[in-house]
Amino acid sequence: MANPVVAIVGRPNVGKSTVFNRIAGERISIVEDVPGVTRDRIYAHSEWLGQKFSLIDTGGIDTGEEEFLTQITEQAEIAIDEADVIVFVVSVREGVTDADEKVAKILYRSDKPVVVAVNKVDNPELRSEIFDFYALGFGEPVPISSTHGIGIGDLLDQVCRSFPNTGAEIEDHTTRFSLIGRPNVGKSSLVNAILGENRVIVSSVEGTTRDAIDTPFISANGDEFTVIDTAGIRKKGKVYENTEKYAVLRALRAIDRSDVVLVVLNAEEGIREQDKKVAGYAHEAGRGIIILVNKWDTVKKTNHTMQEFEELIRQEFQYLSYAPIIFVSARTKQRLDQLPQLIKRINENHQRRIPSAVLNDVVMDAIARNPTPTDNGKRLRIYYTTQVAIKPPTFVVFVNDPELMHFSYARFLENQIREAFDFTGTPLHLIERKRK
Repeated sequence: MANPVVAIVGRPNVGKSTVFNRIAGERISIVEDVPGVTRDRIYAHSEWLGQKFSLIDTGGIDTGEEEFLTQITEQAEIAIDEADVIVFVVSVREGVTDADEKVAKILYRSDKPVVVAVNKVDNPELRSEIFDFYALGFGEPVPISSTHGIGIGDLLDQVCRSFPNTGAEIEDHTTRFSLIGRPNVGKSSLVNAILGENRVIVSSVEGTTRDAIDTPFISANGDEFTVIDTAGIRKKGKVYENTEKYAVLRALRAIDRSDVVLVVLNAEEGIREQDKKVAGYAHEAGRGIIILVNKWDTVKKTNHTMQEFEELIRQEFQYLSYAPIIFVSARTKQRLDQLPQLIKRINENHQRRIPSAVLNDVVMDAIARNPTPTDNGKRLRIYYTTQVAIKPPTFVVFVNDPELMHFSYARFLENQIREAFDFTGTPLHLIERKRK
């Protein structure tokens, strides 16, 4: 189930992006020193008191006076359509402006929960000025200072209380997978080929697909799947239109809703920098991943073409060393019959649990073959390892000092775990903790 979505809207110069950065900065994220793992500025994952959610920044509007109301309307409409809760940022310094009232009318008609954040309340004397914002019609305003971090906790408390109550999640045995990639790599054609019918509009014009489309189907083996087609993710500099920003958001939400993500490359064009960034979204989200090289039928080949292309992928996508690579063609349906079983296998690996006793045997054997490193005469000691989560599989390693766990040794342990158990297609998270 996808996380709730919070959109930040408001007129220019009220501090929307600063609020976005402040909220996004509250979470503790895993940072990897590898190329290609990036996050788009308009979208982030965050967490408050155990509640995870996604965050949209609709800021960055640079307009002339005559286009002012038109553009804030377009930004508000994106947020209305995408968000579960909207944070309406206003400024205490200017009070309620005509532009604020214009946005308020749009949001009021949306029937979405709205939390008014009165920004730039940098000192206690300004708190008495927030009462004017009751006139916007969204209940009690929350005074904040995004620059100093004042009131952000109160704001997030109110936001989390406004999330829709989805109730207990119904057990679903369907494997959900999405196709992501740059525009015009053939994602919609692949969906049609997998389904065996023309369910999705196909066009050679970049950006044809605007929405994520869910289509359930049953494979030849009787396994249930749902395929989510997504709009192509363009380079940040090419995301000119609000509709294109919207398409990026939908694609990233599709990743959140997927068990397995198919990263589609165009064999004709080779690997582009944007391909690595697109794949980084899925890797960072911790999803199972398959690298799909489409249009393979159009490539002139020798006996070594496939091997050379695969080596190039491994070199350019070093952080996806666990992801299998399959060369396909939407036009000829080459190797597409292998996809359902591969997707099912990776989904099973993604939720695989390893008993602690068996896991510790593997780790102790690994240490016996390659002893733990030392630093300034102090040796890393590993006491115990246990799996604490799935999707992706996450392991906690209890040690004497987490600072002694060098990146290279953590990678060694991960590789040993992968050799012992089938984790093909899924990232693994190793967390070092000091034994108390």
